[in-house]
Amino acid sequence: MNIHEYQAKEVLKRFGVAVPEGHVAWTADEAVAAARKLPGPVYVVKSQLHAGGRGAGRFADDPNGKGGVRLARSLDEVHAYAEAMIGHTLVTKQTGPQGRPVHRVYIEAGCDIARELYLSLLVDRATGRITVIASTEGGMEIEAVAAEHPDKILQVAIDPAAGISGFHARRLAFGLGLTGPQVAAFSKLLPALYAAFIGLDCSIVEINPLVVTKTGSVIALDAKVAFDDSALFRHPEIEKLRDEAEEDPKELEADKYNLNYVTLDGNIGCMVNGAGLAMATMDIIKLYGAAPANFLDVGGGATKERVTAAFKIILSDPNVEGILVNIFGGIMRCDVIADGVVSAAREVQLSVPLVVRLEGTNVDLGKAILAKSNLPIIAADNLADAAEKIVKAVQEGA
Repeated sequence: MNIHEYQAKEVLKRFGVAVPEGHVAWTADEAVAAARKLPGPVYVVKSQLHAGGRGAGRFADDPNGKGGVRLARSLDEVHAYAEAMIGHTLVTKQTGPQGRPVHRVYIEAGCDIARELYLSLLVDRATGRITVIASTEGGMEIEAVAAEHPDKILQVAIDPAAGISGFHARRLAFGLGLTGPQVAAFSKLLPALYAAFIGLDCSIVEINPLVVTKTGSVIALDAKVAFDDSALFRHPEIEKLRDEAEEDPKELEADKYNLNYVTLDGNIGCMVNGAGLAMATMDIIKLYGAAPANFLDVGGGATKERVTAAFKIILSDPNVEGILVNIFGGIMRCDVIADGVVSAAREVQLSVPLVVRLEGTNVDLGKAILAKSNLPIIAADNLADAAEKIVKAVQEGA
């Protein structure tokens, strides 16, 4: 689960992380009132979205204007910038060309920046440890830094048994070129971030940029925090921060049925049981020249109702031009899948090609249900055959 920048800073501040003073606002007038609470004379007006690249983004109705993060030098500018953002659609690299509407802004005190750094904590699946990644190239996307300047990426893995120590902080501080009181400030900030990461079951904590001020302070000028969805039951106070307006409606609907669904940008909808098989299905669709429109794992214990819901969610995506159902029945019975597919296809009046590959428990019964449905369902013998048929059907339809 993701949260907004202002929420992330509030959370991190409780753990002792230094952040600039700021206030959220839902209207231009509220933005001015928020700015009056800050020391000034410089204020930062930040669009709040679950997407990066806001500063370099552009508003759909003003593509040549300023981005979603603006520096204001008066209360009048705060009002004007907030008015230009709230209720307007911001397009960034991470929103896609359709962009996302801005519902609120964050008014923050200006900061006297001397240097910009990068700092993040994440779970390294290869080592099974929380790893700290740091770089002197703050403000840049870390992927670009890794590609263009790999020598400027610092990494430190934290042993979960021993936890973080002063050694880790000093090693990174010296690697970042910090000196004197800056090292002390960094050595206070990093353990605080680690405590937040562990204490709240985070999946990532990213500070970009982490700034060094001209007075030697080290401050989180931006903050991105995401949480492990599976651990939210332990943190009801964090779950309350969820902003469903920032999430894909299809993914929200899938949550209601405990379906693992992720929207992608292809044109072939996929319904599969098992995450590994779903990944393989998406790969083979790519192999045959098309692209998957989603990842969807219906799970091993899906009911007819869940399968019907999954089918409807796939068809609610206007980019879907064909559907591939790939089921290997172990715990999941093929006849249950077939019943769900037939029920959903009839209910939504199927208008795109549908290829179904069934194998495993009750496969013959499942195939019989599909055959007797009198629906235009294309049967497939194996995964390669299924991928080839759905790609061909979509291309012929186009």
